[in-house]
Amino acid sequence: MFVVRGAGTYGLCRHVIVSRWPASRLYSTKTYDPLRILFCGSDEFSIASLKALHAYHLKQPNRIASIDVVCRPGKRVGRGLKKIRQVPIKETAEALSLPIHEIDTFTGWTPPVTPNGPINLIIAVSFGLFVPPRILNSASYGGLNMHPSLLPDFRGPAPLHHTLLAGEKLTGVTLQTLHHKSFDHGTVLSQTPPPGFEIPNPDFCTVPELLNLVAPKGAQSLVDGIKDGLFVPPIQDAGWRANEATDNLRHASKIKPEDLHIDWANWTMLEINRRNRILGPVWSKALVTSNPSDGPLTFQQKRVILTETEEVEPPKGCDSLALVPGLPFANAPHPVEPKKGRALHVFTRDGKVLRINKMKVEGEPVADGLRAAIKARMFGDRSFQSEGVEFTAFRNPLV
Repeated sequence: MFVVRGAGTYGLCRHVIVSRWPASRLYSTKTYDPLRILFCGSDEFSIASLKALHAYHLKQPNRIASIDVVCRPGKRVGRGLKKIRQVPIKETAEALSLPIHEIDTFTGWTPPVTPNGPINLIIAVSFGLFVPPRILNSASYGGLNMHPSLLPDFRGPAPLHHTLLAGEKLTGVTLQTLHHKSFDHGTVLSQTPPPGFEIPNPDFCTVPELLNLVAPKGAQSLVDGIKDGLFVPPIQDAGWRANEATDNLRHASKIKPEDLHIDWANWTMLEINRRNRILGPVWSKALVTSNPSDGPLTFQQKRVILTETEEVEPPKGCDSLALVPGLPFANAPHPVEPKKGRALHVFTRDGKVLRINKMKVEGEPVADGLRAAIKARMFGDRSFQSEGVEFTAFRNPLV
C-alpha cells in the first residue's frame, strides 16, 4: 500500500491509505499446497471456467499442479439412436490435453491419484450430478462451485432461464463451497458486489446472450478465488444477497416441456412472447376431428406447436367479438382453403392478438397457421360478421 501525507483540517497531518487492489480484495492471500483439481462440468458456462483455470495452471504451476476433468458420458441421439452426442466440455478437455473421466454416477467411483498426489480440491460448475460427502471429504480443501446468479436467489439447475423469465434487469455470479447435503447451499466465498451487473436489453436478451455475459465473469471470479485461497479454512461468508428480501427467493427449477405449455387463462401477451424468446416455441392443445370419409366423426386432442408467431393489431372488426382467450379465429368464413390476407389469430388474456404464422400439429409437418388448422379440421360452424368483415371462430379454444 501507499501512504500519502497532506495538510488536514486545522493544519494537522493526515494519512491517506491507498490500496493497489479493489476494495473487494483487501485481504491477504492465504497459502495452500499446490492444487490437484478434479473439475466436474458440462456446458459452455463450465467450459469458460475450465479454460481460465487451465490458463492459470500454465502460468502458475506452483498454485495449480494438475486438473482432471469429470463429465457425463455421451448420449445416443437421432434416428435409431445411432449417433452419440458428447458433453461439450469433453472436447475442450481433449483440446487442453487434460485427463478425462466419464461417469454417470459417483457410486463406486473413486477420484484418481495424480502423479503429484491425490486430488485435494473438487470444483463443480454446471455439472448436474450431486458430489457426495465421500468425495468431498477425500479432498483436503473440499469443494467449490461457481453459480450464475446472486445466491441464495435462483438456486437450481436453470438460473439463466429463470432470471430472464422473471424479467430481472440485474444479475451476478457467486462462488460458494460445495454443500454436503444440498445443491447451492454452500458458504458464499465471493459474489458480484451489490446490486449486481446490468443485463443488456433485458426485454430482448436470450439465454445464449446472457451466458456470454456471465461465463467470463464466473470464470474470472473462480480464478480470483483460487488465487486468494478463499477455500482455505477458516472460510468467511461473503454473501450479501441473503440479507435482502429473503422472503422472495426464487427456485431455478429444471426447464420442462410443460413450461412452454401456454396457460391461455393467465398468460398475457408479454408472458407468451417472453417464454417464446427464452425457452423456445410455445405449444398448446387443440381438439381436432377425424376425416368424415373415414367413417363416424371422432374427436382427438393433439398438441400444436406455435413455431412462428407475432403480436399484431386486431383485424378490423374482430375486437367487437366476444371471444375468450385461446379461442382461434380467422378472417375467413368457413375456410376451406387459405387465401391471401387470411390468417389464424388468437386473443390473449390481456385482450391482445397473437397471429399464428406457422404451426405444427402433432403428426403433421410445420405449415402456415391457417392451413395447418384447416387440415387438422379445427374449424367449426360459428360465423361472425362485424363492420362488414366475416370471421370464423374455431370449434374449441386452445388449452
